[in-house]
Amino acid sequence: MELGSLARARGVRLLALESVDSTNDEARRLIETGERGPLWVAAARQTRGHGRLGRQWISPPGNLHASFVVSAFGEAAVAPQLGFVAGVAALSALRAATGEAGRFALKWPNDLLLDGAKLGGILLENVSAPTGDARLPRASIAIIGIGVNCAEAPRGLPFEACALTSIGPNAPGAATIFARLSDSLVETLDLWRDGEGFARVREAWLKDAAYLGAHIRVELPRETVEGRFETIDATGRLVLATRNGARVVEAGDVALGPRRAVAGGAA
Repeated sequence: MELGSLARARGVRLLALESVDSTNDEARRLIETGERGPLWVAAARQTRGHGRLGRQWISPPGNLHASFVVSAFGEAAVAPQLGFVAGVAALSALRAATGEAGRFALKWPNDLLLDGAKLGGILLENVSAPTGDARLPRASIAIIGIGVNCAEAPRGLPFEACALTSIGPNAPGAATIFARLSDSLVETLDLWRDGEGFARVREAWLKDAAYLGAHIRVELPRETVEGRFETIDATGRLVLATRNGARVVEAGDVALGPRRAVAGGAA
């Protein structure tokens, strides 16, 4: 793994490992010892990779497993926007590396799609750490974890997954994607400007949003909400047009189409 030229010029560093339990967990441990970034932690293999809500992330060799540590971005309230920053940067990197334009999409809130199947995901975590400054005793540090199925897609999942190899024999490997990603993330962070430019990031994200305008369902902890995916609001929340009016969702699992009835009861 090597950083792109822009990332190196901006002082981004890289810790490349053969194996780790989780790149996000390693990043968290480094933060606890004083790391503040900008730093990528990348690994050829993860033994305990995880995604949102602690779900297992299968991490075979040949896929991309990397986490970015970034701080000094101002108020902690803007940290959730970094998930959208990462999504825009990831799609930019995938397109640049593959030469494919219309086959990639972003699924709210944190999935990367290729031809409608899950290609990768983003796990954003926020850590509060001491600063040593009495005027501002604690600072917000973000860990942006990005996984991409470059060589192999997991099987037996409740949703369709794919790998970059489905593009063909010339599909780029993890090292190529990572170099592009390290540069595109710097560029998208410049666009974001610590939250001041989130409107432009939001606009870019919506251009690549999967299911925009379609009827979707969102699985929440205690209910399933259905409606037309209208937009994401100024803070990144999903806005649905439902039979009962507009519904704003902060977090959930999105699927396409209404739930189908099955014999003997509801699905």
